Amino acid sequence: MINVGLIGCTAAERDKLGSYVSGEDFRVEVMGCNGPLRVYQSEGKVESESSSDGYFFIDKATGELTEVSGTVVITKCTGCPVPEQIKIGG
Repeated sequence: MINVGLIGCTAAERDKLGSYVSGEDFRVEVMGCNGPLRVYQSEGKVESESSSDGYFFIDKATGELTEVSGTVVITKCTGCPVPEQIKIGG
């Protein structure tokens, strides 16, 4: 049944769907006017509810459930630095 729903999807939509349900980590950047205001690394998937404009995930640095909204950039981690190494603003 899932395959039927994916037939009309573009490659990017299929990748996005697969990414959000996989066990891989993601970099989550909350953006401001001059770049990232806050950068997180998820521990596993990043999820969104249909009734919300935000995302939620387990923050790898703290182990806590974290919710973000606004302008958010989510990138699949391939060699992401550990959260302590992420520097904001330069």
